Amino acid sequence: MEFLKNKNGILLASLLTSALPINNALASLLIDNLGGDAGYGELAMSANDDGSSNLLNLNFTANFFGNEYANFYINNNGNITFNSPVSSYTPEAFPSSSQPMIAPFWADIDTRGTGAVYVGAANADTTVITWDGVGFYASHTELTNTFQLVLRDMSDTTGVSGDFNIEFRYEELTWTTGDASSGVAGFGGTPAQAGFDAGDNENYFVLPGSFSGEVLELQNTTNVTGGEDGLWVFSIREGTNPGETASNPLMPVLVDNSYTFDFDVEIDERVFIDPEVAIGYDYVLTDSNSPQIASVLLPSGIGDDLYEIWVWDGTQYVLAEDAWGAGNVYTFTNAVDAFRILGIEIDETNFATPLNGDEFVTGLTFVSSGSVSISQTPILFNTTTDVPLPGTLVLLGLGLALTGFARKKTVNS
Repeated sequence: MEFLKNKNGILLASLLTSALPINNALASLLIDNLGGDAGYGELAMSANDDGSSNLLNLNFTANFFGNEYANFYINNNGNITFNSPVSSYTPEAFPSSSQPMIAPFWADIDTRGTGAVYVGAANADTTVITWDGVGFYASHTELTNTFQLVLRDMSDTTGVSGDFNIEFRYEELTWTTGDASSGVAGFGGTPAQAGFDAGDNENYFVLPGSFSGEVLELQNTTNVTGGEDGLWVFSIREGTNPGETASNPLMPVLVDNSYTFDFDVEIDERVFIDPEVAIGYDYVLTDSNSPQIASVLLPSGIGDDLYEIWVWDGTQYVLAEDAWGAGNVYTFTNAVDAFRILGIEIDETNFATPLNGDEFVTGLTFVSSGSVSISQTPILFNTTTDVPLPGTLVLLGLGLALTGFARKKTVNS
């Protein structure tokens, strides 16, 4: 056992564990040519531990869950806040407080040994904050992380003032925990959290792997259809979370050829999820503790707008409805943990484009509140043999439930 001191001089006892393997795959996603010595703009703050920048201009007004912000603080520990600076070095699980926060990698960053934090503007609508080669407390330099937070004004595109995008860009992640968060050699203890929190105890996202060593995998995964590894994009529209409306659906992470989602729901709340599309899908709860599915709402504009709905009886899929109309809510006779949708046309005109991320937005409600882990596996069509290939029931289990999103909101449909 190794004894460490936290920043208040209190002795901490932590088991000395071997470091997790490090994946050094580089995504090379950083936005540069922003000026300054490093190409990432101006130095946001001098070398420090737990410090923050002055109040900075965002260059546009962001509607972040009903509150409008035109200024922000950069906190050395991998996040920005809007109301005041935050010096907390050990991440608190979202939703954590009344402090709105956007955190690409909230952990105990220490730039006194190596690295720096920069702020720049790619254009009048885009603010970029870069944590470049930063070490961890106390003044460690042997492992470093490089990542960016990008905020983009989208109001000209959507026509709605305050709409914006959040981008997390991970070039290299090699450590998770500072010494004062009970970490040893950059690992263990309380690892980093990534996501954002409205500060209202209702609306937040937590990225997969947060509070575990798997947070390093953010550099090797993405939620963008066809996107490069390390790129995570979230659309904040009219101050609401992705998933609240069909026009701004919750996007998945691709795992073992299934689209996986992980989020929290309230009873009767409808959540819209959207993967790439094929001729059908299997929807399967991947955690036995998830509340069962109560209803499904299927999209219009796909072929003849009629679908087959099949339910899993424990052994096989059984046809429940052979011509269900798009835009109508189908309520399952008995709540289910798996169902199948078929009926997406396969001719040249109507075949749903696999790379179009807006074509098959599905609305789901659940029988109770709780955390949901669900996979959506496409059923593809082999155009060579003209034989449909049924989607595989990918039972990922609790261990892989982190390969999606965590989400909570209280707006009912």
